[in-house]
Amino acid sequence: MKIVRTDRELQTPRLDTALTAAGHELVLLPDGVPEDDLIAACTDADLVLMCYTPITRRVIENAPRLKGIVKYGVGIDAIDIPAAIDNGVSVVNIPEYAEETVAEGAFALMIALAKKLTRLNTHMTKSGWAWPEPTWLGTDIAGKTVGIIGLGKIGRSMARMAGAGFRARVIAYSPHSSDDEMRKQGIEKIENLHDFLAQCDFVTIHSVLNDETHGLIGAAELRTMKETAFLINVSRGAIVDETALVQAITQGWIAGAGLDVFSQEPLTRRGHPMSALFDHPDVILSPHLTFYTEQAMQRLEDETLERCLEVLEGRDVQITSTDPRLRAQTSGVTFTSR
Repeated sequence: MKIVRTDRELQTPRLDTALTAAGHELVLLPDGVPEDDLIAACTDADLVLMCYTPITRRVIENAPRLKGIVKYGVGIDAIDIPAAIDNGVSVVNIPEYAEETVAEGAFALMIALAKKLTRLNTHMTKSGWAWPEPTWLGTDIAGKTVGIIGLGKIGRSMARMAGAGFRARVIAYSPHSSDDEMRKQGIEKIENLHDFLAQCDFVTIHSVLNDETHGLIGAAELRTMKETAFLINVSRGAIVDETALVQAITQGWIAGAGLDVFSQEPLTRRGHPMSALFDHPDVILSPHLTFYTEQAMQRLEDETLERCLEVLEGRDVQITSTDPRLRAQTSGVTFTSR
């Protein structure tokens, strides 16, 4: 069968080798492939693997042999799932391969911001030493308030690290999470977003991107935050109004940010809405790689292969995600939990 894998820059050698060794034709396409070129490649495809490239209704409706779309990653906002359902195409993601990994990445950003590690590293590279002056004065995480937006598995891992690990007060804005379950995990639920933001020393975003969360953090929300607070986003760039975020940082509404995701990727030094944040001393820009560890990639490739084989062999695709967009599928899938 023919398999099209987009975003070939994210190398998955074990997965690619296994699929070709099984006798399947594998076509690799780059990030940013034009939609017409993607349509041409998918016209006779049986399976599409994607990570970032949008899989639109046009792509799906022009691929009559298409049986499944496997997102080798978590976020599914780039897939037109209603179009897939209309055309009998199963859609599945890999939701659990990096929940601890991404939480560790978010926590690393938080520590680096709190301790001014990037400022110090830059100064040490230029000058060789730094004396204890107010410029380098960092802050503790213990005793501070860490606010989590979105209490999925990554958010819960982050909460455990901050609370049990660093003795921070942990609060959350997560409208669809159970109060009782949050209390059991030592997390305080705050119902109002602005009330939540006003209390935080660190705000870390772990929500999925959907209609409810798109632009959730805008100018009004950033104005509500403390001037000493830091924003960390390892989820999806479009959850934050990035124009407002640039303004918030450059004008001192908030202290800084650690960002691993952007509404337009890749980030570029010029001509990007976030370009102004390059070289800002209190901003850490990471190229959407908090998921990228040896262990997480092995888990990702192994589970992606399992989902691919289900599609190619005509079996029901196992969906472990609780995302209602995936749970709306009624054929060709089986829902499980872990």
